[in-house]
Amino acid sequence: MGLNELLPKAARLYPDKEAVVCGELRMSYRDVAARVWRLARGLLDLGIEKGDRIAVLHENSHEYLEAYFAAAHLGIILVSLNYRLAPRELAVILNDSESQLLMAEGTFYEKAKGLPESVPTLKRIIWTRAHAHMVTGKDLEYEALLETRSDQPPPSPAISDDDVAHLYYTSGTTGRPKGVMLTHKNVKSHALGTIAELHLTDHDRWFHVAPLFHLADAWATFAITWVGGKHVLIPAFDAGKVCRMIQEEKITLSNLIPTMLNMMVNHPDVQKFDYASLRVVLSGGASIAPETVRKIMEAFQCDYIQTYGMTETSPYLTLSILKDHLKTLTEEEQFKFKAKTGREFIGVSLRVVDEQGNDVALDDKQVGEIIVKGDTVTPGYWRLPEETERAIKDGWLHTGDLAVMDAERYVNIVDRKKDMIITGGENVYSSEVENVLYTHPDVLEAAVIGVPDAHWGEAVKACVVLKEARSVTGEEIIAYCRKELAGYKTPKSVDFLKALPKTGSGKIYKKGLREPYTA
Repeated sequence: MGLNELLPKAARLYPDKEAVVCGELRMSYRDVAARVWRLARGLLDLGIEKGDRIAVLHENSHEYLEAYFAAAHLGIILVSLNYRLAPRELAVILNDSESQLLMAEGTFYEKAKGLPESVPTLKRIIWTRAHAHMVTGKDLEYEALLETRSDQPPPSPAISDDDVAHLYYTSGTTGRPKGVMLTHKNVKSHALGTIAELHLTDHDRWFHVAPLFHLADAWATFAITWVGGKHVLIPAFDAGKVCRMIQEEKITLSNLIPTMLNMMVNHPDVQKFDYASLRVVLSGGASIAPETVRKIMEAFQCDYIQTYGMTETSPYLTLSILKDHLKTLTEEEQFKFKAKTGREFIGVSLRVVDEQGNDVALDDKQVGEIIVKGDTVTPGYWRLPEETERAIKDGWLHTGDLAVMDAERYVNIVDRKKDMIITGGENVYSSEVENVLYTHPDVLEAAVIGVPDAHWGEAVKACVVLKEARSVTGEEIIAYCRKELAGYKTPKSVDFLKALPKTGSGKIYKKGLREPYTA
């Protein structure tokens, strides 16, 4: 079954079931399908054909879901754009992908209006939620495009499993963005895998909180629709609103970025709401401290699954779901497994290997690189064969993530290769130090980096955000860490910040923290 068959299936099986909640708008699967067919016909009338690229610059909304499904139906390649990028950065991506059409939210008018001038292939912008003065020249208004089209499905072209469905852009090794190609096979294999792993059904109500331009959330577009579940959307993250909407919409599960979850469990109103509908909270997109995991389970009183993945793998590679026999362990022993990165996802084969390519010992100590293969793994980077060859060797994608593996074959990531600190010849993994910092009662957020040091080569630096109305000195933070860590792992200095820099998906941006010390 292809991606282009998922929405028609849901519309047949669950025509009158509420499918999408977006602000005040509530739509059934019949309603959603009708809008998608109108959009697909509009795109065809604009000359967009199979294999063409259309880009989306939008907050989470029903229009974003409609774009995903219209593109899937027509075999169009959808290019998801991080709306936090500057116009110049967006133009680089649009030029690289040779996108012919941009669907942009009126919120981003100032950022997007000039893009056609710097992107020769970009024929027009389709504006959503826009004021009349924004729609000029060849540009179109989204609802106007839909309202004159038929709500019957247009013919779908022959689509192969190997056809590219999506392009997601990530930073390249040279700083140039590189487009990760995900095929129809990649996306549908991942959707089926999550249905099996997470036991998704038509009872589920998925909360789209993480941005739909990022695979921490985008994968659920297809998996939840496949089983006839409900999509609840919030345009942008707000900790208090998310907590309230979980209660109001009776959310059953969601995947959130760790920084989001950290803000939620530390929000003053977190205990004011009823989370009885939640069956599981997933975290993914970045590493998470065990202390934060403990707070999540205490606050929401539901199951917790840590996830790990990459854009290149659609994204999941591991889930911290307990094997059945591990459920007989004590709660504390079970927690140790739940707080790990997890065991391999159903759709992939995963190894942790040393520099010679040999599997590491299953002792939870020997560090190696995670390599993976499977139907969810990208065939490569858009028009970058050399980057593809560097990343995929003998069929195995080399992730650049360093990890250990225990006797149960549960993985625990210790660092990115590029983030590992070498101080005085000793390897320091930033996550180990960060985990200690998160146990400090005054610390809200923490990140650990290596900075140049004349004596040690690199010195360990902690970057810390304190909880509101809390006060602690750098010396006190260092002393706290020294009680829990070896001397060489203990931070040599502490920077106190009002906020840690974040990427568009909400991950802590360590490169930005390092830049002042490496410039």
